[in-house]
Amino acid sequence: QVQLVESGGGSVQAGGSLRLSCAASGLTGNSYCMGWFRQAPGKEREGVAAIYTGSGTTYYADSVKGRFTISQDNAKNTLYLQMNSLKPEDTAMYYCAAGDPGPCAYGGTWPLKVREYNIWGQGTQVTVSS
Repeated sequence: QVQLVESGGGSVQAGGSLRLSCAASGLTGNSYCMGWFRQAPGKEREGVAAIYTGSGTTYYADSVKGRFTISQDNAKNTLYLQMNSLKPEDTAMYYCAAGDPGPCAYGGTWPLKVREYNIWGQGTQVTVSS
Protein backbone atom coordinates (compact mmCIF):
# COMPACT_ATOMS: atom_id res chain seq x y z
CA GLN A 1 0.00 0.00 0.00
CA VAL A 2 1.37 3.37 -1.01
CA GLN A 3 1.50 5.91 1.77
CA LEU A 4 2.84 9.45 2.17
CA VAL A 5 3.14 10.90 5.66
CA GLU A 6 4.02 14.56 6.17
CA SER A 7 5.55 16.09 9.28
CA GLY A 8 7.35 19.22 10.37
CA GLY A 9 4.61 21.80 10.21
CA GLY A 10 4.09 24.34 12.96
CA SER A 11 3.76 27.99 13.86
CA VAL A 12 6.54 30.48 13.22
CA GLN A 13 6.95 34.22 12.97
CA ALA A 14 7.50 35.94 9.66
CA GLY A 15 11.10 35.56 8.54
CA GLY A 16 11.44 32.20 10.24
CA SER A 17 12.12 28.75 8.80
CA LEU A 18 10.58 25.31 8.82
CA ARG A 19 11.50 22.01 7.21
CA LEU A 20 8.74 19.70 6.12
CA SER A 21 9.31 15.99 5.65
CA CYS A 22 7.34 13.42 3.67
CA ALA A 23 8.02 9.77 4.41
CA ALA A 24 7.07 7.58 1.46
CA SER A 25 6.35 3.89 1.54
CA GLY A 26 5.08 1.44 -1.05
CA LEU A 27 6.39 3.32 -4.10
CA THR A 28 7.80 0.65 -6.39
CA GLY A 29 8.56 2.55 -9.61
CA ASN A 30 12.01 3.61 -10.74
CA SER A 31 11.12 7.29 -10.68
CA TYR A 32 8.28 9.62 -9.84
CA CYS A 33 7.33 13.21 -10.02
CA MET A 34 6.94 14.24 -6.38
CA GLY A 35 5.72 17.57 -5.16
CA TRP A 36 4.66 19.81 -2.35
CA PHE A 37 1.34 21.58 -2.57
CA ARG A 38 -0.52 23.91 -0.25
CA GLN A 39 -4.05 25.00 0.36
CA ALA A 40 -5.11 28.03 2.35
CA PRO A 41 -8.67 28.40 3.69
CA GLY A 42 -11.03 29.42 0.90
CA LYS A 43 -8.41 28.98 -1.80
CA GLU A 44 -7.61 26.29 -4.33
CA ARG A 45 -4.76 23.87 -3.78
CA GLU A 46 -1.63 25.09 -5.53
CA GLY A 47 1.72 23.65 -6.46
CA VAL A 48 4.72 24.90 -4.50
CA ALA A 49 7.64 22.75 -5.59
CA ALA A 50 8.29 19.49 -7.40
CA ILE A 51 11.18 17.16 -8.07
CA TYR A 52 11.79 14.45 -10.64
CA THR A 53 13.20 11.68 -8.48
CA GLY A 54 15.06 10.12 -11.40
CA SER A 55 17.29 13.12 -12.13
CA GLY A 56 16.78 15.44 -9.18
CA THR A 57 15.48 18.21 -11.44
CA THR A 58 13.43 20.69 -9.41
CA TYR A 59 10.59 23.06 -10.16
CA TYR A 60 9.24 25.96 -8.09
CA ALA A 61 6.29 28.28 -8.06
CA ASP A 62 7.34 31.89 -8.60
CA SER A 63 6.00 32.81 -5.17
CA VAL A 64 8.55 30.62 -3.37
CA LYS A 65 11.60 30.75 -5.65
CA GLY A 66 14.70 31.64 -3.69
CA ARG A 67 13.01 30.89 -0.35
CA PHE A 68 11.96 27.22 -0.54
CA THR A 69 14.09 24.22 -1.47
CA ILE A 70 12.77 20.77 -2.33
CA SER A 71 15.08 17.79 -1.90
CA GLN A 72 15.02 14.04 -1.54
CA ASP A 73 16.86 11.40 0.45
CA ASN A 74 16.51 8.21 -1.56
CA ALA A 75 18.05 6.07 1.17
CA LYS A 76 15.35 7.19 3.59
CA ASN A 77 12.54 7.39 1.01
CA THR A 78 11.89 10.89 2.26
CA LEU A 79 11.03 14.14 0.52
CA TYR A 80 11.83 17.48 2.15
CA LEU A 81 10.76 21.07 1.78
CA GLN A 82 13.06 23.61 3.42
CA MET A 83 11.16 26.86 3.85
CA ASN A 84 13.08 30.02 4.69
CA SER A 85 12.06 33.67 4.97
CA LEU A 86 8.50 32.61 5.63
CA LYS A 87 5.71 35.12 5.07
CA PRO A 88 2.17 35.25 6.47
CA GLU A 89 0.88 34.43 2.98
CA ASP A 90 2.68 31.08 3.21
CA THR A 91 0.16 30.01 5.85
CA ALA A 92 -1.64 26.90 4.58
CA MET A 93 -2.01 23.16 4.86
CA TYR A 94 0.93 21.62 3.04
CA TYR A 95 0.57 18.33 1.20
CA CYS A 96 3.08 15.90 -0.23
CA ALA A 97 2.11 14.13 -3.46
CA ALA A 98 3.49 11.60 -5.90
CA GLY A 99 2.63 10.87 -9.50
CA ASP A 100 3.89 9.44 -12.76
CA PRO A 101 7.20 10.90 -13.98
CA GLY A 102 5.68 12.32 -17.18
CA PRO A 103 4.86 15.83 -15.89
CA CYS A 104 8.37 16.28 -14.58
CA ALA A 105 9.75 15.11 -17.91
CA TYR A 106 7.62 17.71 -19.72
CA GLY A 107 8.77 20.48 -17.41
CA GLY A 108 7.33 23.96 -17.55
CA THR A 109 4.31 24.30 -15.30
CA TRP A 110 3.28 20.65 -15.60
CA PRO A 111 5.04 19.44 -12.43
CA LEU A 112 3.04 21.91 -10.33
CA LYS A 113 -0.40 20.94 -11.56
CA VAL A 114 -2.56 19.30 -8.89
CA ARG A 115 -4.33 17.05 -11.40
CA GLU A 116 -1.05 15.35 -12.39
CA TYR A 117 -0.73 13.68 -8.98
CA ASN A 118 -2.71 10.70 -7.77
CA ILE A 119 -1.10 9.86 -4.41
CA TRP A 120 -1.53 12.33 -1.57
CA GLY A 121 -0.58 12.63 2.07
CA GLN A 122 -2.83 13.91 4.84
CA GLY A 123 -1.13 17.28 5.10
CA THR A 124 0.70 19.29 7.76
CA GLN A 125 -0.31 22.78 8.87
CA VAL A 126 2.05 25.73 8.53
CA THR A 127 1.09 29.01 10.20
CA VAL A 128 3.19 32.15 9.81
CA SER A 129 2.39 35.13 12.00
CA SER A 130 3.36 38.71 11.28
